[in-house]
Amino acid sequence: MSNYSSDLFWELTRNRSSYIVKRGHGTSKVIFSKEPLNLTNKHTRKQSGLVNEQAIGIQPGTERGVSVVITKTSHEKNGNKPAALSNKVELKKHNRKVYGTIVNSTTKHYYRPDLRQDAVSRASAILYSQRAKKPTPEKKPRGSKAKKAAEA
Repeated sequence: MSNYSSDLFWELTRNRSSYIVKRGHGTSKVIFSKEPLNLTNKHTRKQSGLVNEQAIGIQPGTERGVSVVITKTSHEKNGNKPAALSNKVELKKHNRKVYGTIVNSTTKHYYRPDLRQDAVSRASAILYSQRAKKPTPEKKPRGSKAKKAAEA
């Protein structure tokens, strides 16, 4: 990918990608993307993990927590080694530590600060989905039904 500009790569893959998912019909058609390094799942040049040299991906961890995938910027050094082009870190701490680690790896190191909020939002949604759900309590009778239940 380092031999081509990201604009040319986007023009080539914009309408012909296996990750594209189209929903809706007519004027209300929305185009999504299933790319692993796309934080918002929107099919745009800014969010595309294939096109941008710097991309961040957040996925559910193996047990609990999230795994953060960050692409390296040294394509010249590791251009022929796809496995060496990304760092994958498993975060199993509590929520605020996870958010802090994501912010430190994006904004504070000048690595795509525009993706900071999207990365934290995605990590928050994943951690929320992994929480154990509380059982719903039994509803108490109110009004006349409560009086009838008290008499019986």
